Amino acid sequence: MTTYIIEERKNIDLQPGSIVKVWQKIKEGDKTRLQIFEGLIIAKKHGMEPGATFTVRKMVGDIGVERIFPLYSPNIEKIEVVSRSKVRRAKLYYIREKTAKAIRKRMKQIKVVAKTPEKPEKKEEAPTL
Repeated sequence: MTTYIIEERKNIDLQPGSIVKVWQKIKEGDKTRLQIFEGLIIAKKHGMEPGATFTVRKMVGDIGVERIFPLYSPNIEKIEVVSRSKVRRAKLYYIREKTAKAIRKRMKQIKVVAKTPEKPEKKEEAPTL
């Protein structure tokens, strides 16, 4: 994993209650493709250390699907925060039993300005004579 990816992931602000899009690389045979998983962060564990993970929950039809992603995994191409909500708990496991309407009522929406980290530019050195 490159130092750029590590620094980018350290600066991302993932909080429980945020809705995120996670682009994950999937290898099928000799091809790789990107799969987007969009959902609500219900838990974040181990802070920003190397073993940090976050749990994302989304509804597919009437069934809830949860995935646990390692924060520094090289299989994750990009993480984008779509929106934020102010919640009063660090772990939102109680959401599993709530309906979608009840979830929206419990969360206060916060306006998010999307910021994308810029890749560091390569410095070109002048030729020496």
